[in-house]
Amino acid sequence: MDAFRVESIRVEGGFDKAFAYIAAPENLPKWTRAFKSVRNGKAVMATPAGAVEVGLKVNSCRDEGTIDWRIKFPDGNEAAAFSRLVPESNKACVYSFVLLAPPVPLAQLEGTLNQQAETLRAELQRLKQILDES
Repeated sequence: MDAFRVESIRVEGGFDKAFAYIAAPENLPKWTRAFKSVRNGKAVMATPAGAVEVGLKVNSCRDEGTIDWRIKFPDGNEAAAFSRLVPESNKACVYSFVLLAPPVPLAQLEGTLNQQAETLRAELQRLKQILDES
């Protein structure tokens, strides 16, 4: 049973533009479904139980092409998301995102991870569209 998925897209327009957009936390609501708003290290996320305010920290390193997010939930639980942007040429780059399995019972794991991977693929296509058009 898989415990992770890796999804990726090719983005036109170059590394610098794509990195700046993806690393800016205020852009998350523009291309993700979960983030409804982001401001001053806090974010409102949509969950099956409703909206919840979480702590959000973005760790990005342009030289390494990494953009990672740390999320702290009100109950003290923490989650992380990891991604990397790699230059392919002067005009294009590849953005990859590692999706880790959520902390759910093993019997639910594969379905949940598959559902999240499907959502991530749609989000990455939205991100690609935004970056390719700008």
